[in-house]
Amino acid sequence: MKIVVDGQEITAEYGESLLEAARRAGISIPTLCYHEAFKGEGRCRLCMVEVDQGGRKSMVAACTYPIREEIEVATSTPVIDKIRRNIIMLLYKRASGSLLLQKLYHEYGCPETSLQENPEERCILCNICVKACEEVGTSAISLIMRGTEKRVATPYDGAADVCIGCGACARVCPTGAIEMVEENELRSIWHKDFELQACDHCGKYYATKAEIAYLAEKHPEFEQSQKLCETCRKRELASKFMEYNTNYPGRA
Repeated sequence: MKIVVDGQEITAEYGESLLEAARRAGISIPTLCYHEAFKGEGRCRLCMVEVDQGGRKSMVAACTYPIREEIEVATSTPVIDKIRRNIIMLLYKRASGSLLLQKLYHEYGCPETSLQENPEERCILCNICVKACEEVGTSAISLIMRGTEKRVATPYDGAADVCIGCGACARVCPTGAIEMVEENELRSIWHKDFELQACDHCGKYYATKAEIAYLAEKHPEFEQSQKLCETCRKRELASKFMEYNTNYPGRA
């Protein structure tokens, strides 16, 4: 179906989110809590837009709004810009230690202040890291406590037995709140040190041995490929593809 975003007609699939359709068309809508690997949750509300349904206008979160009919959308109006500025100010007050929030604070023209509300905090409680850990299958971290004490943590703030040090949580975090340090052959994350695995081909350290063992147990058919870094895996696949085309031309 066709929808109109900022005066531009774009194609959308029935049921997909407004954010997905806009991004596919190259239209930028700001987000913090959204990641393409997961469905939108509308936590940060930075992706608020104005939707016009036959003359009835409403403010919605683009990451959770499903497209089911032809609509007109405005991604930037004085009202929307004010909402986003207020959201950035509130998030900055919670996690002013985040370099990204510091950048957004200035970009959105928030009031200049020399006071950093919470200079040690970088987490905005977007929950993406928890979802990433659940997706991996370990659920080593979760949101705990309530109200102003709410935070992401391991059980009892200790080294979680089920954590494999894959770093998926740190990689998806939009504000750099999760520290992951790699030095020599060790990776440190969530109060735990992990020995890193070197690629069988190039020797580059690319994953923890705990992660490799976990993946090999879940997917034994790919055990050998899991001993290669991403670059070498791609080269191996390309080599096999070329070999197949050479031996069986016209069948690829």
